Amino acid sequence: AQESLQSQSGWVPLLLALLHEYTASDSYWQPYFSLWKDFSSLDHPMFWPEEERKRLLQGTGIPEAVDKDLANIHMEYSTIILPFMESHPNIFDPKLHTLELYKQLVAFVMAYSFQEPLDEEDEDEKGPNPPMMVPVADILNHVANHNANLEYSPQCLRMVTTQPISKGQEIFNTYGQMANWQLLHMYGFAEPYPGNINDTADIQMVTVRRAALQRARSKAEQQLVSEQWDFLCQLEMVGEEGAFVLGWEEVLTEEELSMTLKVLCMSEEEFKEYKEQDGWEDDSDEEENSVLSNEALSRLKPPCKKLLYDSVLLTLESYGSDLKAEQDLLNNKEAYEKLSQREQQALHVRYGQKRILHQLLELVR
Repeated sequence: AQESLQSQSGWVPLLLALLHEYTASDSYWQPYFSLWKDFSSLDHPMFWPEEERKRLLQGTGIPEAVDKDLANIHMEYSTIILPFMESHPNIFDPKLHTLELYKQLVAFVMAYSFQEPLDEEDEDEKGPNPPMMVPVADILNHVANHNANLEYSPQCLRMVTTQPISKGQEIFNTYGQMANWQLLHMYGFAEPYPGNINDTADIQMVTVRRAALQRARSKAEQQLVSEQWDFLCQLEMVGEEGAFVLGWEEVLTEEELSMTLKVLCMSEEEFKEYKEQDGWEDDSDEEENSVLSNEALSRLKPPCKKLLYDSVLLTLESYGSDLKAEQDLLNNKEAYEKLSQREQQALHVRYGQKRILHQLLELVR
């Protein structure tokens, strides 16, 4: 049945196996599943009420990611899982193997599965390897500053320490270089500031276009911005749903942001000449500045700085509260401890993102 179980996620075969084994009293895996009797420990944002999700996570990118997940889960269940179960009534029962259980198992796979990394030569040609459940390996928690990691070999998986570990010290795995919004979205937790050295903040690509249009003083200038944006789309540097990703030390989407700032800050004459060269030119200075480190950001040309500054301000407006309010809450131990677990986790996500955005404001001021 392999062909009928193909999906965009690639998770369906594992999820079907879990649906069956989790509900089979004689399953070989029952001792493992007994650790999660009702999945109540899984508190991914997909299980939060929509109002709470939007209120606590507005601006972080998580509500949009969850909406996509839920749409895909519903689509996968109704178009692939249900027809398969109906064709195998001796194994599956839609009244037992419900959409709600399927959603819980998706979160279970999100939080506890492993995916073997692809070889470098396969990365561009293949999609990611399908996930697999690895009992015992999945008991370790994650921190960015971890002291163990999982190594894959043809014979076995091995959890290997990366530094000496003392008796009584917790062993931490790494789930990868993940920002707090990814950790909360996929695993249901976030690292308090300043623990997550891999944290990031996004500036939506369309926000930079909006900032460029706002500073256009005439219809002709607005038209120029639209043409420049279309040109960047053709070069596949930007897209309606894309984002520029900022880390603590540098911009992680440096090529896309460099090109976008450069093109949107061109005069009509410069843009015309640049288009005639098909967007390529011999510019040794630009090569030097292609890595957008914090130092390089502070050396951007004034028009590019201004456009980036305005884009950050628009991004900060998308959150429901400002950085000072978050800081005051974190500094007030009594008030912080009164927050629910969800409110605390959401606070860590928002605060880290805003710190990165405010750091960028200072660099391009």
